[in-house]
Amino acid sequence: MKSSEIIKEIRSCLNLSQSELAEALGVSFATVNRWEKGHCEPSQIAVNAIKHLCANSKIDFSRFEGSHIISTNETVVLYHGSKSGIRGAIVPVSRERCDFGKGFYMGTDRTQPLTLICNYPNAKIYTLSVDLSGLRILDVEAGLDWALLIAYNRGKMEFVKHTAIYNRFADLSKGCDMIIGYIANDRMFFVLDRFFNGEITDLALINSLSALKLGKQYVALTEKACKKIEVLDERQLTESDRDRLKQESGENRSKGIAMAGEICRKYRRDGRFFDEILKAGE
Repeated sequence: MKSSEIIKEIRSCLNLSQSELAEALGVSFATVNRWEKGHCEPSQIAVNAIKHLCANSKIDFSRFEGSHIISTNETVVLYHGSKSGIRGAIVPVSRERCDFGKGFYMGTDRTQPLTLICNYPNAKIYTLSVDLSGLRILDVEAGLDWALLIAYNRGKMEFVKHTAIYNRFADLSKGCDMIIGYIANDRMFFVLDRFFNGEITDLALINSLSALKLGKQYVALTEKACKKIEVLDERQLTESDRDRLKQESGENRSKGIAMAGEICRKYRRDGRFFDEILKAGE
């Protein structure tokens, strides 16, 4: 979404005229008018003021940030955990109903893939170099779009199939080689399920997401992206490694769920529920 469209939508949510928004932000009417016409971009100070105004009105600013296609010449170091080791070439295949669809999943935090494979005796952890140049990449911000994309890929939006909001997320990553987005680890998985089941609102979800400080995952969706991945290191987990990781994972999960629970209680009356969001987007 363009910044001009974001300003218009936020102003609509706040039920303010351009003059009233200008006064609330401490800028001129002409400045807001130029923002909405796309003639100039809000400064970082103005953006912070808009975020503060949204927070005071219990509006989740992150839902306006959405997702965007990026290109980069960057090379990154990432980690991948495998239950029994990689055999042959790296390919964009994973189990059904993964967060961002079928692909080869890698994380920025070495601990995350380790906790996923610590129950398997032949588990291996890989350190990878990934050349992102020439790839079409969908970068998903930490917000409502992130949650709804996961909902689509996990099959949670089937009851609104063929609607505008369903089709939007079905098409979001089409033509992309890779997706970058936050990891829905076991702590966040618990919160997401509560959101999808209608127990908590989007504001509770987004504030939990911010508090849990999740790492990012890179998902290679195409063979083109997979060919850009180079294995730098391969290590098999020992039994003591796996036992230690099981304990750490359990402790972190309990702490994360408790923290998220407090946040969800705080925002239990604010925001929108999953079914309300989907119906509004039909």
